[in-house]
Amino acid sequence: MSTSYPSNLTQAQWELLIGLIPAAKPGGRPCRVDMQAVVNAILYILCAGCAWRMLPSDFPCWKTVYHYFRV
Repeated sequence: MSTSYPSNLTQAQWELLIGLIPAAKPGGRPCRVDMQAVVNAILYILCAGCAWRMLPSDFPCWKTVYHYFRV
């Protein structure tokens, strides 16, 4: 991700949080999405109060972000 938003986690914050993110299930497809970008996108949505479809294009696809938000 090239753009920095005020809602983005710092590297130190991400290091604290990374242990809470579950790994991909064994035997399934490998995870192709950057989980830090997904978390930053969720934080962007929560801070901006915008619709999922209005998520800036430098984040992962809004459907992917919404999926992880719902799980």
